[in-house]
Amino acid sequence: MTTGRHSEGLAGHLSSLPTLLLSTPAIEELLDELAQLAVASVDAAMSCGIIVGSDHSPYTMATSDDRAAIADEQQYGAGAGPCLEALSLSRPVVVDDQESDDRWPKYREAATALGVKSSLSLPLVVGNRTLGALNLYAYDRPAAFDEEQSAIAERFATEAAAALALAVRQIEQQALADQLERAIASRSLIDQAIGVLMGQQRCDAATAFDLLRRHSQNSNRRLRDVASDIIERYSGHTPTPPTPFEHGTDPISRD
Repeated sequence: MTTGRHSEGLAGHLSSLPTLLLSTPAIEELLDELAQLAVASVDAAMSCGIIVGSDHSPYTMATSDDRAAIADEQQYGAGAGPCLEALSLSRPVVVDDQESDDRWPKYREAATALGVKSSLSLPLVVGNRTLGALNLYAYDRPAAFDEEQSAIAERFATEAAAALALAVRQIEQQALADQLERAIASRSLIDQAIGVLMGQQRCDAATAFDLLRRHSQNSNRRLRDVASDIIERYSGHTPTPPTPFEHGTDPISRD
């Protein structure tokens, strides 16, 4: 159970997450703000790093300060450490006393040299997907994460994971939209080339497409590239793909 003072402070930080997500378009900026909020929620004397990716290719995307970035990087160099274990096993990892903890000897040496006394690493999980990990480092004392602070950190990590999931979904949707635009551009070139072949060969669309397809196979080139060459030879100009849709607008309304 958290005290009234801590609960009020945490509630204030958590209530700012939806506004933060809507007002911060870049995921890097969002995660920077989340790292700062995590420290403010648990203990201002600590530092926070947020890593994303799989356990095979993690990278630090945001930190509250340089100390957290260095602590994260030391784990990548050692190939082991609490944040990597939290990410790979999707469970919290606590280091009560960094100096005496013997689970990751190479990392322990580097962490103690940085002044890390204890740490808490929490996976950022949504459903069955682990998106990353939130790592809190304490420099003033061992066993810095008591029951109260751990509960605060876990609650914040849950909310942060949900915010991160929305940001990742936005990125994935943008990538899908980009793929669709490229597909539309390719389809437009192919349709134009089919029209040229229909006029030159005096054939129907199916026959023209078959001619285009066979030329693509025989030359081991993409249909789009073969179509572009045909249009350029016919018109004397390099074909221009259609203007991409502007996201958030109705493509039918465009001139």
